[in-house]
Amino acid sequence: MSTPTEVIREQLMATNEQYRELQRQHAAYAAELDRLLSKPHLSDQEKMEEIRLKKLKLRLKDQMAALLQHASKHN
Repeated sequence: MSTPTEVIREQLMATNEQYRELQRQHAAYAAELDRLLSKPHLSDQEKMEEIRLKKLKLRLKDQMAALLQHASKHN
């Protein structure tokens, strides 16, 4: 059984292009971060890239949460 939040998230994925794009970008950053973190050791440049990717993912997550909150208020 889906929670109300999950239902709204599914609706946004089905109907909101901006939400889908944010989700796609978030997944791409997550995949890049996973690839980077699979290395046994990171160079200083790779460590900076790790921080950058984490910040980008967080920013996108915040944007998706704002869209979700807006949609939940209007349902």
